Amino acid sequence: MAVNTSVAFDLPPLPTYTLTAREHLLAPLPDSILTLVLPVIAYWGMSMIYHFLDVNDYFVEYRLHTPAEVLKRNKVTRWEVVRDVVLQQVIQTLAGFAFIYFDAEETVGREEYDVAVWAQRLRIAQKAVPSLLALVGVDAIRLGKSVSQSGYTMLAGVLAGGSYPGVTQSIFLDNGAEAVAPAFTNWELAVAGFIYWYFVPTLQFLLAISIVDTWQYFLHRAMHLNRWLYVTFHSRHHRLYVPYAFGALYNHPVEGFLLDTAGTGIGFLVSGMTTRQAMWFFTMSTIKTVDDHCGYAFPWDPLQHFTSNNAAYHDIHHQSWGIKTNFSQPFFIFWDRLLGTQWTGEVKLRYERARENAQKQVDLDAAQAPETTPTVTVTEEREHERVVVSPEGPAARTRLRRKTVDSLKGPSHGVPGSVLHN
Repeated sequence: MAVNTSVAFDLPPLPTYTLTAREHLLAPLPDSILTLVLPVIAYWGMSMIYHFLDVNDYFVEYRLHTPAEVLKRNKVTRWEVVRDVVLQQVIQTLAGFAFIYFDAEETVGREEYDVAVWAQRLRIAQKAVPSLLALVGVDAIRLGKSVSQSGYTMLAGVLAGGSYPGVTQSIFLDNGAEAVAPAFTNWELAVAGFIYWYFVPTLQFLLAISIVDTWQYFLHRAMHLNRWLYVTFHSRHHRLYVPYAFGALYNHPVEGFLLDTAGTGIGFLVSGMTTRQAMWFFTMSTIKTVDDHCGYAFPWDPLQHFTSNNAAYHDIHHQSWGIKTNFSQPFFIFWDRLLGTQWTGEVKLRYERARENAQKQVDLDAAQAPETTPTVTVTEEREHERVVVSPEGPAARTRLRRKTVDSLKGPSHGVPGSVLHN
């Protein structure tokens, strides 16, 4: 067929595409359902890891609180925590199902087209290069010819405003005639592919977590500054003066829906994420929330060092003396810093006093145990402790065999110094 050379193209033409339904990641489970399931699996899977560390006394040197504090300072049982968390996850899942019902089926097939769109934008942007260089007194055309003679043809094309005469392709027009059209260079397609596959999704993720942080900061702060909101809703979460991992979503159902479900949902919608991106976003948000309530300050945990918002930071908010500070969650703390609500006072002595007071209460309870029983094992729903009775003369006294160190003073305390200092 003869080549029609009478057709002029200003830009490389975009490829055609055909849309098809996206295959599910784990067939036959739809991706939309998997998006709802993964955060729940992540929540309980990660929580149980931390719970295993708790009950077996592993890494006690990194614990923010002692078992005695969990036993004496918390005002809610573990069973109540599990019940309310499951209720919130049920509400969260039902809200997800409602959204799925109205959401259109996700398709694939236009990825090459979208990459080409970005390549076109790069070609258009190059047209401004000669004018920009002229502003600083550089002749782009002459410079382009010079670098072209040196073998840098691609750079010469950029300097010439995106002109690549030797980069062409054959296409078929609507009337069936074949024509020669400009094509994209390899570097344009590579940069466009990076933008489409990595840069834009990263921006979407950052936008989504910024929306979540902003939503949760102001709503969370309002629930502390407004007495009715605090007493009616948020005070339930603060029954956990000593947070632990699976208590991360222990909230009033209304608060849980507004703070977590609605916040992440808005972040997802505004950022324009795909379902696959939503899997990552929802799951990472859940993991971060659990990690912020885990009760450990691990030096090797990347989630606790990627941002300043971590378990030690949020734990201050759960203490009676820090409850009006450190509202930011779950990712960054820029709102606390910007609006002056970040805790800046002393923490080490406050933590030590809380540990000592809790331990004294446990010791007092042990001392008041029945004197006629030689050995008593006390099992508490919130925490398991062992009490040993040792007869001494005519009277018997009890002694608590603690699962962790008696005191956190000095270098052997259970929290790294970097956590306890200002």
